[in-house]
Parts: sequence; structure tokens; C-alpha cells
Amino acid sequence: MRIYSVKDVEFKRYGQVLVGYDFTGLLRVLEETTPKPSHRFVYVASDPKLEQLPVAQALQNRGYGGMPIQIGYCNGANWRLNCLEYHRDSEISVAADDIILLLALQSDLEEYRLDTGKVTAFSVPAGTGIELYATTLHYAPCCAGENMGYRVVNILPRGTNAEKPAGLLCTGEDRLCMGRNKWLIAHAESDEAKQGAFIGLHGTNIDLRNT
Repeated sequence: MRIYSVKDVEFKRYGQVLVGYDFTGLLRVLEETTPKPSHRFVYVASDPKLEQLPVAQALQNRGYGGMPIQIGYCNGANWRLNCLEYHRDSEISVAADDIILLLALQSDLEEYRLDTGKVTAFSVPAGTGIELYATTLHYAPCCAGENMGYRVVNILPRGTNAEKPAGLLCTGEDRLCMGRNKWLIAHAESDEAKQGAFIGLHGTNIDLRNT
């Protein structure tokens, strides 16, 4: 599988590399205070230690136009696609370690299903901040090269990924809603599918250890 860089022109459909932010303190606190499992990943939507840092105000005002945000992290190890999700807004990520993201476009969905052959891989160098547009399908980062783990900061509008609203239907896009502001499609081989997530990814469940 070819792996592009987020600095390549191919990334422009999916997002942009952020400039003008100082992520030094944010990544230092992330590395000093958060776990990095070696054989799985953990996701924390909101971490007060990260949200109290000075850069949080810049991210809220410049990144989201003043909307309330949450700053959390996704840390650990992962090599497989498994799922793709999207939100109604951009997601900002800041990588403390080299990572690879597996991305697709919401416009490529057909009746909320996607052939995994339409997934594209992008490398994100350590220290880089990126914005993934609302129309970009994404999920947990993957390890890059010999890197056996990673830490990544995630920024989203406050409340994202909390408990999903009541009263949703069992048809259409409602089937994909797995949390507040979170729509997800899973591969049949994923744990999420076994837990009831909508199975919408068809084809090979991409595993970067096999590329």
C-alpha cells in the first residue's frame, strides 16, 4: 500500500497541516502524563491537564472560531483499519510520534458503505498538527515503521463521542451513530462490529504489517 505524506498534494482533499501554533508544551504534558499501551490503543475524549494549557485557547479561538472544545488523546498501538468514522466538523490532531492515518472521503460512501480499496494512507511526522475536514473518514492512528506505539492529541467540539442521543431510528444514517457527533462504519473483522456497529467496510481489512 502506498503511503503518502500529509505534506503531499494528495492530502489537500482530506485536510491541512496546521501552522502558527506552538505545540511544545502540549506534547510535553502528553508524553509526561498519559499512558502508551504496547498492544492496544486507548482513547480519552477530554483531559483537563491538556485543556488547561495556554495553547488550548488558541486552538479554540483559531481552530474552531470560539466554539467550546475538548482536548484528549489516542495513545497506544494499532496497525489495522477496522473502522472509519466522521463528525459534523473538523478534527484536529497533533502527533507526538510518527504515525500513519488511514483515510477516505465521505463522498465515496455508497448507501453508507465503502470499499476499503478507496482508503488512502498518510504519514504524519512527530510534532505535526493537522486538521481533518468533516468530510474525511478516519479512525485510530497506526504505528509507523519500527515505531511500536504512539501518542496523539485529539481536539474536537466539546461533547463529541459522549453518549449518543436517544430516539434514533434503525434506518439510514441513524444506524451509524455510535455516540454524540460520531458516525461509524465497521469492518466485519473488527471488535466494534461484534459490539453492534454498522458493518459498512467491505474488502480487505487493511493491516499495515502486511504492506
